[in-house]
Amino acid sequence: MAFASLQAIKDSFAKQNYIADDKLATALQLVTALEKPLLVEGPAGVGKTACAKVLAAVLDTQLIRLQCYEGLDTSTALYEWNYPKQMLHIRLSEQRGKSAAEREAEIFGEQFLLRRPLLEAISQSDKPPVLLIDEIDRADEEFEAFLLELLGEFQVSIPELGTIKAKHKPFVILTSNRIRELSDALRRRCLYLWQGYPSFDKEVRIIETHLPAINEQLAEQIAQVMLKLRAMHFNKVPGVAESLDWAQALVSLHKGMLDMTIIEQTLGTLLKDQEDWALFEAHRGEIELALYEANR
Repeated sequence: MAFASLQAIKDSFAKQNYIADDKLATALQLVTALEKPLLVEGPAGVGKTACAKVLAAVLDTQLIRLQCYEGLDTSTALYEWNYPKQMLHIRLSEQRGKSAAEREAEIFGEQFLLRRPLLEAISQSDKPPVLLIDEIDRADEEFEAFLLELLGEFQVSIPELGTIKAKHKPFVILTSNRIRELSDALRRRCLYLWQGYPSFDKEVRIIETHLPAINEQLAEQIAQVMLKLRAMHFNKVPGVAESLDWAQALVSLHKGMLDMTIIEQTLGTLLKDQEDWALFEAHRGEIELALYEANR
């Protein structure tokens, strides 16, 4: 299922309104060719999660997502037994006069198994899915260690059922916002891509791709202001998701050009923290300069 060329990847992603550069296209080509996981790191809101979603759409396969968080354990990520259904089956079996050994043998069958994302990903018999392990840096180190074994073997041992091995290795995308440092062992098992904020030209293309009706001047003004905002030390730096929200808001308000009044009126689409609003006010002059440069 490898892509024919980098351009084929870029064209396929563009049809899904996702602008993929050469670095991302190369990484995805290697993911499909080498069947190795890809670790994508970068700030929030730059399209790391969307990359996996678009890859699944382009490959016409299932997207299976595991959202990581502190305290995530293997049962939540891998599998659990359906205890209520098992207990009901035991009661019914007792009424039918079945022995304890018979009841125990029956309740640990496939029909009582709850497949969580990781088991679901290696159980696909049709075609390899895209497995998105989102924000792996939020999970504990213990879970990360467990994940190493799974990514190495793509098989799971269930005591009651035996070993389940993937018929098709899933295409694995891991994302990280670098809340904590990941282990060297995990990094060694993965291909790596740093996905930072887009350049001015790329952001203009992204905005125009998602909002074809927007005029070119407004798209360029937005991209210029975003460059300036991201150079400031905000608590929550606005990403591409915020720039698209802002662009959509401006179009819905029928704004064809930016000025400081419009920026202040729509600031809530970009900055979601009171301290960041105060920092914006302290740097009004820099934003006005960015607007002036965009209008030249």
